[in-house]
Amino acid sequence: MTAMIERNTAAAEAPVAETSQEQNLRMRATRYLLAGLRLALGWIFLWAFLDKVFGLGFATEGKNAWINGGSPTKGFLSFGATGPFQGFYNGIAGAAWADWLFMIGLAAIGTALLVGIGVRVAAVAGGLLLVLMWTAVLPPPNNPFMDDHLIYAGVLALLAVTNAGDTWGLGRTWARLPIVQRFGWLR
Repeated sequence: MTAMIERNTAAAEAPVAETSQEQNLRMRATRYLLAGLRLALGWIFLWAFLDKVFGLGFATEGKNAWINGGSPTKGFLSFGATGPFQGFYNGIAGAAWADWLFMIGLAAIGTALLVGIGVRVAAVAGGLLLVLMWTAVLPPPNNPFMDDHLIYAGVLALLAVTNAGDTWGLGRTWARLPIVQRFGWLR
């Protein structure tokens, strides 16, 4: 009886050979999932840009919109920053250079991810921006160290290493450009 149980257990644990059709289906599903994540993150970055520029009433009220003279960094960095870097972030809150860098970053990262070009550069820039945003609120309110900023940064890295701009994007066309072929990090 014990020998029969051991044989059945061994058979159940043995890897099942996957057909090439199953492999292709899984690879296609993975590409589509990664493309969907790329588009979703691209929209998150671009939406933050649009809301801060026009004050669409989600995170930014109209009176605080950038086009109405508001600062995209002043409110959060002045009143939302906590932890060991609070003084640093309070010090740059509302600085014109910080506003411009932040807004250019949001627009460029969002656009690159949505279009599927320069995903590696967007992933590095977006990861840096997200880690900086994470350090502005240390420790996170609901966990000793982990929050959505770090998860998004990890997803951006995954998108970069898997060429996620190739599916539902212009990544393949972009990759054929001579400058991108010469400097692969532009991919």
